[in-house]
Amino acid sequence: MNRITCAVSALLCAITGFALPVAAQSFPAKPVRIVVPYPPGGPLDEVARALALKLSPVWGQQVLIDNRSGAGGSIGADVVAKSPPDGYTMVLANSGPITINVSLRKDLPYDPQKDLAPVTQIISGPMVLVVHPSLPVKSVKDLIALARANPGKLNYASAGVGNLQHLGMEHLQALAKVKMNHVPYKGAAPAFIDTLSGRIDLQFANIVGVLPHVANKRVRAIAISAARGSTVLPDVPGVAATLPQFDLDGWMGLFVRAGTPPDIIAKLHRDLAAAVQSPDYRERFAQRGADVVVGGPEGLAKIVREEIPIYAGIIKSAKITPE
Repeated sequence: MNRITCAVSALLCAITGFALPVAAQSFPAKPVRIVVPYPPGGPLDEVARALALKLSPVWGQQVLIDNRSGAGGSIGADVVAKSPPDGYTMVLANSGPITINVSLRKDLPYDPQKDLAPVTQIISGPMVLVVHPSLPVKSVKDLIALARANPGKLNYASAGVGNLQHLGMEHLQALAKVKMNHVPYKGAAPAFIDTLSGRIDLQFANIVGVLPHVANKRVRAIAISAARGSTVLPDVPGVAATLPQFDLDGWMGLFVRAGTPPDIIAKLHRDLAAAVQSPDYRERFAQRGADVVVGGPEGLAKIVREEIPIYAGIIKSAKITPE
């Protein structure tokens, strides 16, 4: 009986070891969906659509973009957390639904570390602190002085309560000991439109998409959220030059449903890496201040592990609660 059991086990192992790579080789056999958990027109939407254009001809399948905004990105992430674990539904996420909402929203319907499996980071890009040209500030030091002279009178925009833009401003205010008025929007695009128009004084904006407006002087860039600064705005210092404890970077990465076969995740990683590291894709976003980074599942998992306690601390200190 032992010999029979061993033989059957060996056969099953051989079959399993053969079947999974074949499944990966035939993937995808139908259209693939990338869920963007924010409205159309924002930075993640732009990155996702550019990615879809690269992947469709490689896979010979449609790559569909599905904008599912709401609850700080949680609605879109939950769609993927409850999708079949087969790799056909991905979410292009940033910190919001992955490392922020887990501490912000007690009713979060998924666990980012248990229900979602990281595939790879694809973009690394800091936020830019921009002000409307009518605001008489050219540096973080100027901003702090103006805010202290006018407590609660300066208005800053964000893509929503608990969004990274919001947390960045709350962190800055806490370190500088100033108070400004938060005006949340439903997405990055409408928030930025009001900053461009002058209805809003300032905001942190994702570097992808903001550079043309800095170049034509519709907004003034006064600082970079990451202490490392930005190669495309070399004359703009990091917030850390004035507030040394401030260092927040931005990223975008792809996740699938937990339980997706490892060989499917590996194939997704390989194909995504090839797509975003192509010269035209890399150059497109390098010109916008974003770096292509494809550290794979473990690299993205490390970001998630390290960021969760950072944002938990900011949320607790600023007493932020969801709308």
